Amino acid sequence: GLETARGLAERFGTVGIVGRHAERLAQAAEELASTPARIETFRSDFTRLAEVRQLAEQVEQRFSSLEVLVNNAGAWYRSRSTSEDGYEATFAVNHLAHFLLTHELAGLLQDSPPARIVTVSSVAHRQGRIHVDDLNLETAYGGYEAYAQSKLANVLFTRSLCARLDASGVTANSLHPGVIDTKLLRAGFSMKGASIEQGAATSVYLAESPEVAGVSGLYFANSAPEAPASQAQNDRTAEWLWETSVAMIQSALPDWSPRL
Repeated sequence: GLETARGLAERFGTVGIVGRHAERLAQAAEELASTPARIETFRSDFTRLAEVRQLAEQVEQRFSSLEVLVNNAGAWYRSRSTSEDGYEATFAVNHLAHFLLTHELAGLLQDSPPARIVTVSSVAHRQGRIHVDDLNLETAYGGYEAYAQSKLANVLFTRSLCARLDASGVTANSLHPGVIDTKLLRAGFSMKGASIEQGAATSVYLAESPEVAGVSGLYFANSAPEAPASQAQNDRTAEWLWETSVAMIQSALPDWSPRL
């Protein structure tokens, strides 16, 4: 996330970064101070949908336009835990938080065409399955199964988003950043990967490259389109996931209405 922000800060005049911990967020902003961009910080805990909603309100208050939204939060839990709202935590952070934030900022994005939405998925989506009978994985939990389900949800969300944003001037794409040497990779998979710079490259490419202007609804790896898994191309599952996500958010935030 920090390296992606660095790449964006070399190309855009203002970049907003989001973090859960105020001290680490301030440290990240300090590290980005040498870039040409003005750095705006936003504190939000993505395990709490109410805080995600508040984040969107703060963005709307500070920004009059929004050219790019990068959905980059990623969590891995070896043991099952639940979010503040009672949902399986991996799904809550990696999918529901992005789903809600994108909805809440849809108006700002649509008022800033040609805006772009970039959602970081993973090659793990290829092993994923949307557990329609047990989305919260209450009966059988595995850290990798939960992560793969959430990454598949990212691709399906992008597919549905593309259809709903058609003719709005806003594009939506998802990506695999590569097998990157992050804390998540080391903790979840006990292995090392490629550099952080390589991990941010496709996100930055989708956010600013003129080569993908107007391109929407695709899945990318190594800054090139790639066919996602067959289960990520299932429109019936994508629509079920969309409607279920709306219902889950409304259960946590009864007064919330989808904007897309």
